[in-house]
Parts: sequence; C-alpha cells; structure tokens
Amino acid sequence: MHDDTALKSRLRPTVLSRSRAALGLAACLAVASLAVPASAQTELLNVSYDPTRELYKDINAAFAEAWKAQTGETVTVRAAHGGSGAQARTVIDGIPADVVTLGIPSDIDAIAKLSKKISPDWRGKLPNESLPYTSTVVFLVRKGNPKGIQDWGDLVKPDVKVITPNPKTSAGGRWNFLAAWGYAFEKEGKDAEKANAFVGQVYKNVPVLDTGARGSTVTFAQRGLGDVLPTWENEAYLVFDEFGRDKFDVVVPPTSIYAEPPVALVDANVDRKGTRKQAEAYLQFLYSDKAQAIFAKHHYRPIKREAARPEDLAQLPEIKLFKIEDLQGSWDDIQKKNFDNGGLFDQLSKAGR
Repeated sequence: MHDDTALKSRLRPTVLSRSRAALGLAACLAVASLAVPASAQTELLNVSYDPTRELYKDINAAFAEAWKAQTGETVTVRAAHGGSGAQARTVIDGIPADVVTLGIPSDIDAIAKLSKKISPDWRGKLPNESLPYTSTVVFLVRKGNPKGIQDWGDLVKPDVKVITPNPKTSAGGRWNFLAAWGYAFEKEGKDAEKANAFVGQVYKNVPVLDTGARGSTVTFAQRGLGDVLPTWENEAYLVFDEFGRDKFDVVVPPTSIYAEPPVALVDANVDRKGTRKQAEAYLQFLYSDKAQAIFAKHHYRPIKREAARPEDLAQLPEIKLFKIEDLQGSWDDIQKKNFDNGGLFDQLSKAGR
C-alpha cells in the first residue's frame, strides 16, 4: 500500500502530468528534427497505451542494461502513454516514435494506412504476428461482489453500473466492447442482431466513458463509481496493489476475449533519426526470456510461459478465450463495423446508450 500522494501520482491523470508529457514529447520533436545519426548515447521513444506504464518502466530499464552490456552504448527508452487510439493519432500527426506498443492491431494498421510511416506488412516482421504477449478481460468488482457478477450476461442487469473507457479512443474500451459482443454472439446462436442489442444494453449501464483504460481504473477504484470494471488482468492487479485486496475482488468469467496488444517499428521515423538498429533490437528484446518474465510479473500473458516464474503464471488462470477475428473477420472489417464513424458504437450512442 502506498500513501495517498503516491496513489494520486501513479494512477490519477492530472493536468500537471499531461503538461509534463506534452513538454517531453515536444522535446522529442526538437531532438528528432536534428535528424542526426545514433551516437554513443541514443534515445528511443516508445508510444504505448494506457495500462503499460508500470510494465515498460521495467522493460525499458532491462533493455538499456542488456544493450549497454552487449554494445557499450547507452540507450534511454522513453515511453508515452494514453488511450491507444489517441496514441496512434499522435504518431500519425508527427510524434517521432521509434516504436509503437499499442493495445489493438487496428491502431497500428491506422498508422500504416494514414501516415505510411509503418510498413503495411508489419505483423509479419516479428514473431507471433508481432505479439510478444497477450491478455484478456476480467471483472474487477467491489469486495464481496455485492451485485453477484459472474459473467458477461450480468452486465445488463438494471442495477449494475459498468465502468469502461470510450472505444473510440481506448483499445481497452474496444476489447471490452468486442468481448461483450462475442459473448452474446456465441450465446445467442451466432445471431449478430441479438449480439448488437446485448452490447447496447451493456452501454445503457455505463454512466461515464473515460478516454483511456487508466482513466476508467481511476473512476472505479479512486472515485468509487460503478459496480464492475471490465479490465485487463494487469489493471485489476494494479488496483489490488495500490488500494488493497480488502476493497475489491477479481471475477474471472468462464469465457472472454483473446486480447492482442501488438508492437511495431515506425520505419520512417527510425530511418530519419538513425535509430533503426537500436529500435529493432528493442523490439526483439521483448521476446527474450528476461522480458517475457517481466510481462508475467506484471500480469500479462507471455508467449514463452517457460520463461516466467511459476508464481506469476499461477495468477493467470485458464479461461476459454475466443478470437474476435474468427467471429467478425479481418481487423479492417472489425474496425469499420464497430468503431469507425457510423459504426455500431455510434449507432448505439445515437440510440441513447
């Protein structure tokens, strides 16, 4: 347990932290504009999504240590965090990311299509379709689970308030949306209309849509709003660590979604900055035993389970997982059907959520 000051500095997105982030990114832009080759001291920028703040603090330090031992070069890796969709937009708009480690494949696809800064075949550039780890969605509830929430169907009960981020800006929000849809699609005999209606009922129970997953965690855990927070496993355990297990329970639904947080090199930026060698090594490091153990330590699901500590794996229970691509097709189709302007989310919003 940390004191209240530490909690606020770690979990709550404040005006000050946003200002510092903006200044840091502005500084990165200034450095990048020099377009000088990598020297004995190199800085990389990893533009990442909301829940990975703690994870990449450890990953970046471990990579810098390994790279120093291997080459003698000092590399500093800085990370910027926010809603995954919003982060993709910053890269499209010019933030000089060397790598992106985002929350959903469609966000990297968007960068590739709209800016041409990432190769369109980025998924084939790294092992496991550029997924060094995976995750899934579980439920964080109040201690004792007073609303009796056990499965996705409980989220439409009239007395249940659901806290989830906006799927237009947050990958976590999109995974929650798609998980609810996939659950209903399977339960209702693969009837898409019934699945759409179910998701609409869920969002009628959502009192507020934060822009990112970390914002929703703050709303639920610190502000005390809502009865259930569908969230990635790492966020649930972070709340345990920060606020205590005496205030919350984790409910693991019988079935959930196979969440795919991908990584990619921002080719145009690393070639302009002269950092391709270091950035490629950084992404390869994510598949090393050292990094895989760090993923498991932070409650993400490593693709090399043998590299993780048994006690960390024990906190990642077996769940029946489905892939949304198997139900809705390609990520391009998934994005268009659900989250582009006029998609299902917009239709549900116009209908009054």
